[in-house]
Amino acid sequence: MLDHPLLRKLAALSPLSDEDRRHLTQVAAHPVAVPTRTDLIREGDTPRGVFLVLEGMACRYKILPDGNRQVLAFLIPGDFCDLDVSLLNAMDHAIGTLSPCLVVHIPTRTVGDLLDDHPGIARAMRLAALVEAATARQWLVNVGRRSCERRLAHILCEMLVRLRHVGLASDVGYDLLLTQVDLADATGMTSVHVNRSLRALRRRGLIEIQGRRIAIPDLAALEAAAEFDPRYLRHAGTDPRLRPGLRETAPPDASVFREAALPVDGA
Repeated sequence: MLDHPLLRKLAALSPLSDEDRRHLTQVAAHPVAVPTRTDLIREGDTPRGVFLVLEGMACRYKILPDGNRQVLAFLIPGDFCDLDVSLLNAMDHAIGTLSPCLVVHIPTRTVGDLLDDHPGIARAMRLAALVEAATARQWLVNVGRRSCERRLAHILCEMLVRLRHVGLASDVGYDLLLTQVDLADATGMTSVHVNRSLRALRRRGLIEIQGRRIAIPDLAALEAAAEFDPRYLRHAGTDPRLRPGLRETAPPDASVFREAALPVDGA
């Protein structure tokens, strides 16, 4: 039963009883096939529940007035398309597929019953929501402060950890169902810069590209190049570095930033 991506994801975050697993399996029992580049819900629509991705890849995104797209998050098998959207009167972003997908629509009432009647499921889903929030913060840092090459390396490392967590990657690579345009829209780069950055990572021997397959000859080297620390993903069951008791790296000395502050007139 743990081959189910939703069960793999939630069970690694918090213990699930056999009853919890049965209920989750029942909820995800009737997926529908959705073609690539199809909106599951559009910005401005009223949500009537949540979507669960079982196969393929989707994303949260916004379209700017000039027609440009900003990808806000990639959704992989086992991901809910944000549990809290069912509380909104109108979507503030859209959710669309990036590849052919199998998707389950879960009505708002069913989600509420799961959270109210199954504390183990509720805890796991809450932890999953915290991981999503932490991931969003990393993406903000990625777009705002990392170099183009490092942004891309960070996304590739993150995808490996997430896909490995649901049984869709090994330490040496995975199939990435994304185009260079998708990566560009997620990292604030142009597709030309994505192509150049991929070639630079390949020249350095950090990745190999074979069709849609991303091969990683030396994961530690790629993580170092990306300055990637997987602890924000909190997948303790899949990475020994994330287990309880790990000593946290000391934060930077805040005095460095205080000393570098701009002077205030009249101070």
